Amino acid sequence: MEPLRITSRLHLLDYSIGQAYLWRDDTDLTLVDAGWAGAADRTTTAIRAAGLDPDRLARIVVTHGHRDHVGAAQELADRHGAEIVAHRLDAPYVRGGLPMPLPDLLEWERPLWDHGLTCPEAPPTRVDREVGDGDDLGFGDGAVAVHTPGHTPGSMAVHLPRHGVLFAGDTVASVRGVTFGVFHVDRARALESMRRLAELRPSVLCCGHGPVVTEDTAEQLTAAAAAGAVVL
Repeated sequence: MEPLRITSRLHLLDYSIGQAYLWRDDTDLTLVDAGWAGAADRTTTAIRAAGLDPDRLARIVVTHGHRDHVGAAQELADRHGAEIVAHRLDAPYVRGGLPMPLPDLLEWERPLWDHGLTCPEAPPTRVDREVGDGDDLGFGDGAVAVHTPGHTPGSMAVHLPRHGVLFAGDTVASVRGVTFGVFHVDRARALESMRRLAELRPSVLCCGHGPVVTEDTAEQLTAAAAAGAVVL
């Protein structure tokens, strides 16, 4: 897997089902999401292909507990000495103590959901640090956790205000332009969360599915949040 360089600090790692993002600070690295179980070797190789040392991986921030986001987190953390960070409301699902709540699927979402289930189920995964809305995540010159309930109870986005970067998890998608995401446990709350993300007016939008958005980003996100109300 070749990492896609977005900026000098940001790379996208594409696992075909789902993706993760690698952020570089001066002394350490952060993964936002970790891909599915079995993807750890590919991730380590991709970090090296970006010219970086995977043993500088300091943390893995999990935007939510779905298998394509958390599956390889513990293997990577154990291998490279990273901590695993998740919102406190999704931490029980990540650890395997509670079953992940099923989404309220629209009819057209069902085949997509079934396809997503073809990637390996995530093993129980430790969470070293539970965070909440507004917490400093310790990287990116002030990365902030933004609680975005709806996709899952403890979904969170990661906002880097000094860099204009927003990691939106699966609340937002960019597969065919910027759109309201899919597979939400509570669609109405997810839309409220999307509207909150639009208010942040990012210049770089990194979704769990789809290419990174770097042009007219704030405008596209605002329009998609307005259009999402029609879907509901």
